[in-house]
Amino acid sequence: MNFEIQKRALSSVIRDDLDALLVLWPSEDKDVVSGQDPIASLVRAAIQHGDFEHKPGAVLSLYAHPGIKARHLVVACTVDGTAAHVRSALTAAWNTLKSAKIKRIGLHAAAELSATALQTAVSALADASYSYTSTLSKPKPRTLKQVVVSAGQVSAELRAALAQAQALVAGVEVAKEWANRPANHCTPAMLADAAKSIAKGAAFKCEVLGPKEVTKLGMGAFLAVARGAAEPLRFIVMRYNGAAAAQAPVVLVGKGITFDTGGISIKPAAEMDEMKYDMCGAASVLGVFKALGELKPAINVVGLIPATENMPDGLAVKPGDVVTSMSGQTIEILNTDAEGRLVLCDALTYAERFKPQAVIDIATLTGACVIALGAVRSGLFSGDDALAHSLQLAGDESGDACWRMPLDDDYAEGLKSRYADVANVAGRQAGAVTAAKFLQRFSSRYPWAHLDIAGTAWRSGAAKGATGRPVGLLLHYLLAQVGNKSVKAPPVRRR
Repeated sequence: MNFEIQKRALSSVIRDDLDALLVLWPSEDKDVVSGQDPIASLVRAAIQHGDFEHKPGAVLSLYAHPGIKARHLVVACTVDGTAAHVRSALTAAWNTLKSAKIKRIGLHAAAELSATALQTAVSALADASYSYTSTLSKPKPRTLKQVVVSAGQVSAELRAALAQAQALVAGVEVAKEWANRPANHCTPAMLADAAKSIAKGAAFKCEVLGPKEVTKLGMGAFLAVARGAAEPLRFIVMRYNGAAAAQAPVVLVGKGITFDTGGISIKPAAEMDEMKYDMCGAASVLGVFKALGELKPAINVVGLIPATENMPDGLAVKPGDVVTSMSGQTIEILNTDAEGRLVLCDALTYAERFKPQAVIDIATLTGACVIALGAVRSGLFSGDDALAHSLQLAGDESGDACWRMPLDDDYAEGLKSRYADVANVAGRQAGAVTAAKFLQRFSSRYPWAHLDIAGTAWRSGAAKGATGRPVGLLLHYLLAQVGNKSVKAPPVRRR
């Protein structure tokens, strides 16, 4: 989609040749309600008759109204203009339009528009109108091509916010595309080709390692997971160099299990098809790099994606096997369905060579995190208070929220093994935390954070599909680092 922003009065916008005009209406702005344009008159009458309430998501929908050139008019109440209310308004508004063939839409803010509200509105409209088409014989692609945003006042800040929102939409939709693809249309090799396609241009580099190179590196944990798969593994190394070479990069590590059967510890059949989403961490890294290519910020970023299937053939790793990770630590694999942490631990060791300012891994890691936080917030784990604070703030400001979870050393007790340095699973209790404690062992040489997105990366049921999270959180965090912007950390808590 293409987005643009204009300084326009509503009285002018109603004369535009649009398929639809969507007006964001505040709850208690007397100047707006008392306006003399046709829309203000309609809203006044609807309020008087109780047909338009001042609550999030309330809409007033009209077709071919005299005096308004757009075929469809939808007025949506944003109440106080917060991100949550704007998102509710846009989602409800699109629901009234989704059956129509809308190619060009006007999005007008009847009251003052903040940068956050603008980004939320654009993201919500893109999310609501998204359509997956790649493997359908008779696809129904999105008809919406252009969004013209207008407001009474348009500042440089709003223009920059729109550019960032457009890049975010592009990144989120890359993440959705690859996460939504079935596993036979998203193999490790295909994921590597996607990374190469995204990492084009002078600021980018992309290297793809295969089984021989990974074996030479000593990534025994990653190799163990890949042993049962016919599809060869790929270790994808993406680099975006937007700043001076001397500036330490941020490293993003995305779990890339393109299909997870559970291996020998095989999963139940019910909903196993959703295990194509076990590479949503990898998809989010691709999405962030797509957005970086659009925005070209002055920062260095490395993306690491260990990609493989987890399959149960005769060569597959067995419960009780002991493998040696790239770090030299030995791991007793008690459960082959806890494979994500095995591919991530070798990637975390590999990240050391970049001397990073921070490393963030992103993974659909544990069902326990779904039980703890549901689909609202991703789980955030970090022993570094400043990094955790920055990520939580980025999540709150972007609307892609996370929640910090504990990492007390006592949680690591269940990972002790008689036959190796560490076991890959502990007991059922605090499963998301013990998984993070396992990863923490391999990330002691740099500031590290882990995002467990098992509950937020996709939706199940009738609305099944990838969400594109946490591309918004990650992009917001990265842009906050540009220009050495710092976030004051809270007092250090003992861990």
